[in-house]
Formats: sequence, C-alpha cells, structure tokens
Amino acid sequence: MDSNTICAISTPPGQGGIAVIRISGEAAITIVNALFEQTGKEKGKSTILLKEGYTLTHGNLMDEDKIIDEVMIALFRGPHSYTGEDTVEISCHGSIYIQQQILQLLVRSGCRIALPGEFTQRAFLNKKMDLSQAEAVADLIASNSASAHNMAIKQMRGGFSKELNALRANLLRFVSLIELELDFSEEDVHFANRDQLYELASDIHTHISRLAGSFSVGNALKNGIPVAIVGETNAGKSTLLNLLLNEERALVSNIHGTTRDVIEDTIVIQGVTYRFIDTAGIRKTNDIIENMGIELTYKKIEQASIILWMIDCTQVSEHIEWMASKIVPRAKNKKLILVFNKIDNVCEEEIDVLDNLFSDVDAERIHISAKDKLNINLLEDMITRAAHLPQISSEDFIVNNARHYEALVQADKSIIRVQEGIKNHISGDFLSQDIRECMHYLGEITGEINADEILGNIFSHFCIGK
Repeated sequence: MDSNTICAISTPPGQGGIAVIRISGEAAITIVNALFEQTGKEKGKSTILLKEGYTLTHGNLMDEDKIIDEVMIALFRGPHSYTGEDTVEISCHGSIYIQQQILQLLVRSGCRIALPGEFTQRAFLNKKMDLSQAEAVADLIASNSASAHNMAIKQMRGGFSKELNALRANLLRFVSLIELELDFSEEDVHFANRDQLYELASDIHTHISRLAGSFSVGNALKNGIPVAIVGETNAGKSTLLNLLLNEERALVSNIHGTTRDVIEDTIVIQGVTYRFIDTAGIRKTNDIIENMGIELTYKKIEQASIILWMIDCTQVSEHIEWMASKIVPRAKNKKLILVFNKIDNVCEEEIDVLDNLFSDVDAERIHISAKDKLNINLLEDMITRAAHLPQISSEDFIVNNARHYEALVQADKSIIRVQEGIKNHISGDFLSQDIRECMHYLGEITGEINADEILGNIFSHFCIGK
C-alpha cells in the first residue's frame, strides 16, 4: 500500500458555509502541526502533536507568517480512524479560494492529492472494512431514497459480510477435512462425513439462491423502478411526466409528434425511487425521425417494469386493436396500467363506453385528468402497488450490486456441482476443487481471497505427521 500522506476536499465541490479537508497517512499529524497556530490560552503554540485522538482544536492555518484561514482541527489517531491511519480533518470557511490555498499548502508540505476513493481504499487495506462494506460507502453517498439508504446502511454495517463469512467458514472446515483425506489416501480413511457435507451444500445453495434472487429487487430499489409512459400522440404523456416530477421536464404542445426522443427522470414515491420514461407517441407515420422515436418507445416498453398506457378520453383512435398489438405483447409479464386521461372533458356514460372498448386488455385502469391534477395521488398508489415490492424485514439482506450478483451466481454453480458430486460418489480432489471455487467467489465479494487459507486451517486444527 502507498505510504504517502494524502489530502483532499471531502465536502461537495463549490462554495459553502464551511469545507472539510481530510489528510491521512503517517505524516498527517506532523504536517498539519507545522502549519497550525493555536488560539486561546495556548495562543501561538502548535500543540496537535500532544493531543489525543477524537479532539477538536481551534486556531489559524498559517503559510509562514500569513494567515490562510481560521480553522477547526479534528484529530483521529490510527488505528482508531476511518482509514486506520493517523487522520486530520481541517474545517475551514467554504471559500473556493481558501480551499485551494490550503490544498496547495498541504502539497508543498509533503502531501499528495488523494485518488478517487483512496480514503475508503485505505480503510479496506487496513482492514477497517471489507470490500462489500467499502462499496456500500459509495452507495450510501449516492442514496436518494429511504429504500436505497436502508440497503446501503445494512451492507456497510457488515450484515452481508457476516452471512458470507459464515458460509465460507463452514466450507473451509469441510475442504480442510477432504484435503486431509488426500494426504492419507493410501489408508482409505474418511474424515469428512459426506452426508453432513451434502446437507451443508444444500443449505448454502438455499442461502446463495435467496441472495442472488434478491438482486432484481435490490437493483430496482438502487437505480429506480423503470416506469414507461406510452400511448398515442397528444394523450397527455408529457403533461403527466411534468406533473409527477413537479417541473417542466418535457415539452408540451398540441402538435402531434412533439416528443420524438426518450425523456427520463426519477421521483421518490413512498420511499422508493421510480424512473419515469416519457416516450414518443405511437402512431402510423412516414416521418423517419418520428419512427425512430417510436422504435425507442417499443424498446423502453420491453425494458420497463411498469407500463402506463395513456389514453385520451376525448379522441379514442380507431386504431385501438393496432395499438394493443404494439403494446400488450411487449408488456407481457410486466404490470400494465390503462390511464384514461382528460376525463374532465367527458361524461360518465362515455367513460363506461371507453372501458368496454378495452375490455379485452388484461390490465388495471384508472381515470385521471393530468391538467386538473385529478386522481394523481390514486395513480401514485396504484404504481406503488404495481411495483409489488416484498416486505423486507430488518434482518433481510438485499443484493443490489451487479458484481456481487455475478459472484453469487458463480458460487451457486460451484456448490451445485458439489451436491451432484456427492450423489455420484466422485473423488475428494474433485469435491475439493468445487468447494474451493465456491469459496473463491464468495471471497471475491468481501475481498478475503487467500490462497494459503486452507493450509493454515489444516495446521491449526490437526497435527499432521505426529
């Protein structure tokens, strides 16, 4: 690991009330101490070297005889810090000029600018957290909904890691016994009970399958559940998008075919992020550009989890069957909602007639007026129900990282081979290889891959050759 002392601005870029500059490394305290002048009773003295960890000190940051800023110094002594190293955080005024002056001063004094994510990388290398917890830090920073925040917090607290480490520990015990058998192969002894190993493999397969199966939910909660708004031109799709987002995100006009490209944005409804996609109106046209937009609409229908088919109550097209043929097949195995818009311009009898026209379409339906904001809350409730998210307890862990998911899939394939191998009475060396592979993929998630791990376990539990 690079032993250089690193520094960086830890608060968002730009000007604000205060900014925090973080310094971490062997020389962090020494470097800042040489630049700091304390105020108050200890005025003029630089006493950071004598301070204990978790202390705050007020004073001035100096460039020789020039005061750069009046600051607060927070001191964290390793290993009891975020990175595991000696760390100093300088809270200064949020002027961009002051921030840059302090950074330049630190670099001239022996620091270097930190690479992206390097503080968290050092925390991982110093075993303050494992790899999955380190990744959760980025997820926590990027979380914009209660569900995404809860997932990141659970992962950062190590619940996922504990579950994986428990699985690996059980596998390690068995693979050690199997490899011990190989050392005594001429004596035909069995240390690993195959029935117990099969039960363990079945239990691990169940755990891994559950975790891998949660990825579809976790990915949706993390990145937003995709909701496509589709329908004919001028049905009110862009008006609805603007209303849901509470801003003029899409251009609205009475001209048919105004929206020719895909417009996407996110909104949080009842603590869950939804990614709404406004699409080009579906109609028969000879316009090449508009047809390209319609093709994009079809792709977004296939990619979405929920489809809102917007229908203009005042101008129901004679191409209902044609429209249904374009939308319904692509919405198969997804949640389709018929949204009858502009009901403020029609009577109840006309609405009943409209419902009957779409009687062959298997979908929920709702009547709204996007212009008058009528029944929009009911539509949001319907979208929430359509998402059909499972009830997640405080003990459940949801996988939301594609790297973790791929590793789990590979680990599951390996453990299934172990089950099949036990059934077919294959030799221990093949069983050992499949168990090793499963452990490898589980270890990839937490970053705990160690080629000497198995040998170390054997020597610590058995006295070979005695």
